[in-house]
Amino acid sequence: MRYVKPHYYDEFQCAADKCPDTCCAGWQIVIDDDTLEKYDKYVQKQADESFAKRLDASVDWEEGCFLQKGARCAMLNNQNLCDLITAKGEGYLCDTCNRYPRHIEEFDGIREYSLSLSCPVAAEMMLKMREQTRYLVEEDEKPDPLEDEFEDFDFMLFTQLEDARDVIFQIVQDRSKSIEQRMAILMEMARQMQACIDEDRLFDMQDVVTDFTKHTERYAKVLNGMDRFRKIKDGFDIYIKLERLREEWSDVLNGTWCELYRDGYEKYKTIYDEFGRFILEKGWDAGNGDAREQQSWEIFLEQILTFFIYTYFCGAVYDDCIYSKIGMSVMSVCYICEFCMYTWFAQEKKLSLDDCIKVSYRYAREIEHSDLNLNDLEQWLMDRL
Repeated sequence: MRYVKPHYYDEFQCAADKCPDTCCAGWQIVIDDDTLEKYDKYVQKQADESFAKRLDASVDWEEGCFLQKGARCAMLNNQNLCDLITAKGEGYLCDTCNRYPRHIEEFDGIREYSLSLSCPVAAEMMLKMREQTRYLVEEDEKPDPLEDEFEDFDFMLFTQLEDARDVIFQIVQDRSKSIEQRMAILMEMARQMQACIDEDRLFDMQDVVTDFTKHTERYAKVLNGMDRFRKIKDGFDIYIKLERLREEWSDVLNGTWCELYRDGYEKYKTIYDEFGRFILEKGWDAGNGDAREQQSWEIFLEQILTFFIYTYFCGAVYDDCIYSKIGMSVMSVCYICEFCMYTWFAQEKKLSLDDCIKVSYRYAREIEHSDLNLNDLEQWLMDRL
């Protein structure tokens, strides 16, 4: 088995009741079968116990998930602590709760570990980091316990994707180019790689990857102001149509539309240009009291892009959708940037790194924790290829 994880992975520690948000609200928390059976046995055995009664009333036994009260898990108390842990200990948590924000991508003989951007603590770890993300690899001789599930695994395609991702990381972390240039390069690379898949030219993919290790300058073309605005405004429509997991996200979407896009390009350009000057000239609070230069903003966006590429790109081995994996990563950076710009505007043109981190994890909660949203966003991108 081979195990891969970001270099900061093992540093994560849950903030519990000190967390500025809670992972127990807004999402349906699915209970794995083994834990559901454990809960059922406990409830049956301790039927007269008050906590057993509460647990029984907090689970949707037919759907296999925790019930919600006011969009909060029924086991979450007013101090944002889990009463299940308090009463029975962490050993009684289901797999979903026990792992979060740790995430695992499963491939044949490979486990890739990551932390979810939707967690405020994990987001702070990632987005306050100025060094480039590195990935640690460990191997052992243990057989893959899921080996039988990978009988149809396309290892040739996966190898191509891994090689491509290494090059993508080099492009993403090339700080000699602006983040807009890096994203433009990635989108063209994604288009060419997807063509290899669609035209059954898998062996040509390596030529595409090799070309992008040598000739990125030819693809580093960014859109002019009007074209960029049209593309951003067009893309915003899909976010309006996505499922909304928290009501406050509607406020962000509605505010962004009204202040940035509704009144056309000239108003947007005025705000966009002034925001750019704010980042370049005034800087923003990097969390340690000093105003940082524009590079801090670029590094912040780079870390987001790195996260999405690492988490999702190699998943194309299961659906052949390379373009949408890179496209979703790039779109996420673009619209987190837009939502940060709206936040700056709405806060009387003030913005801190903590504000940007909050925007990022709120965005991730809406996109990453809804399979429907992930699928709809990817399908929207593939339809526009």
